[in-house]
Amino acid sequence: MFFRLLTFALFQALGAMLAAVFASAFAKGQVSTISAALAGAAVASYFWLVSDLVRGLRLLRWLRMGDGENAPVDSGLWGEFANRIRRLVRSNERQMQQRDERLQEFLAAMQASPNGVALLDKELRIEWFNESAARHFGLDARRDLQQHFGNLVRDPGFAAYLAAGDFENDVLMPARSNTASMPVRLSVHIHPYGQGRSLLLSRDVTALEQAEAMRRDFVANVSHEIRTPLTVLGGFVETLQTLNLNEAERARYLDLMAQQASRMQSLVSDLLTLSRLEGSPLPSGQDWVAAAPLLEQCRQEAEELTRVLWGESQNLEFDLDPALELAGSAMELHSAFFNLIGNAARYTPGGKTIRVQLHANADGGAFFAVQDEGVGIAPEHIPRLTERFYRVDRSRSRDTGGTGLGLAIVKHVAQRHGAELSIVSVPGEGSRFQIQFPASRVRLAPSAEPAAAPQLLVTP
Repeated sequence: MFFRLLTFALFQALGAMLAAVFASAFAKGQVSTISAALAGAAVASYFWLVSDLVRGLRLLRWLRMGDGENAPVDSGLWGEFANRIRRLVRSNERQMQQRDERLQEFLAAMQASPNGVALLDKELRIEWFNESAARHFGLDARRDLQQHFGNLVRDPGFAAYLAAGDFENDVLMPARSNTASMPVRLSVHIHPYGQGRSLLLSRDVTALEQAEAMRRDFVANVSHEIRTPLTVLGGFVETLQTLNLNEAERARYLDLMAQQASRMQSLVSDLLTLSRLEGSPLPSGQDWVAAAPLLEQCRQEAEELTRVLWGESQNLEFDLDPALELAGSAMELHSAFFNLIGNAARYTPGGKTIRVQLHANADGGAFFAVQDEGVGIAPEHIPRLTERFYRVDRSRSRDTGGTGLGLAIVKHVAQRHGAELSIVSVPGEGSRFQIQFPASRVRLAPSAEPAAAPQLLVTP
């Protein structure tokens, strides 16, 4: 400010001096020197004001143009204004850039969220949503922004939730991709915030609902399966304690008690197997198991089972590559293989044929298949066969010693070995259960001949 006053005074002094010199040199008494000096000072003041106004107008035009870098004035009071404004503009630009970066990071974090997020205005029109919300509700960013959310999601339960306006709790509803074969359930919760705006959160709870349903069914089934043999055992024990039985009757009751105890033992064993499969690490891909000895053990166990069930041996045909090795757990593979063979033995009458195959595929993988000539399975039952305790014929399964957990174990073992279980059956003609192993878990024994012929083991 001092410099500005100083320049104004210098302009006046210079104007007065020039006017006084001009008057003394050229006017020759016509104009007094003082009057000329005052007039010169006034003219100089006018030029200074005009020059200062021009600098101010240039600064004003620069501010209106919004150019924060190239200030037109770099000295004086207006220059000081320009410098300070430029520094403030740069500081605001840095702050805006930092805020924009934080906003983008926040939006990226919401985009990465597995839960759906949608921002709604006070009229419940969509302002923004992430990809999970788009997948949950079938939204499109180019089409659905600024649309009323209730017009796009027409589920009756959600519509009632919106109409009630009570957002203390969430609401359950099907997702846009929900189908009968692949159900998808959502938990949707609206959280009001700010001045009438709302944050909508959606979460896929399909797995939670299925797990809860499986837990309820599992507890109910286990309690039912164990209660029955315990009731029978209790009744036989009471009979033995209270009645005077002859030796033949006592032996018959003890035999029935042994059967029920064996059934409970099988059930507990299968439950422990399932628990171990679900809680243990995946089998290594570096531990190789020879297939031939494993299936020879299964063959011996199957022969004993068929004699117990039918009083005679079934025709068990084992067709396999003797040099084939599978990567994984020998105990788990044996459990899966024998469960399939045992199921075939239970549902194939004596005298019929059960064919067991294990061969390599052209793509480097391998398949294990059990083909029987049993009663077959109706198509509506096939999708549910691997559910725990699911039986097509409950009474027959119990009579033959089945627990209803065998195919659930087979499915778990297959998944843990990167394999896939497939089932094909025709009622009255038999069934084929096949496990397809990937190439990464199949190899021929290093000492085997490359073109070794498959070995066929047939038991009468």
